[in-house]
Amino acid sequence: LLSPESSVSVSAHNAVVRLAKAPGSTGLWDKFSFGPEPSALQERLFVSEENVDGFLGTASCPSPCSQSALESQPLIEVLDVTEDRIQIRVE
Repeated sequence: LLSPESSVSVSAHNAVVRLAKAPGSTGLWDKFSFGPEPSALQERLFVSEENVDGFLGTASCPSPCSQSALESQPLIEVLDVTEDRIQIRVE
């Protein structure tokens, strides 16, 4: 993380943590952990095509699926992610 660009903002009903990657760090973050103390952390995933596919795969087929069930799964593509919207295409 790059310390000067990272920040925290807390209000009565919200908290925002802004993280900035160090110059040598590349690639997307796929998950983060948060909580009141290290022994009680919860994990959350960032919205990405891979995370959406993984979530929908386990939600619609929680036990080991047959090949025909996997082939009938919809194709999910994350087109755009901004602070106020997520655009996803389903085929």
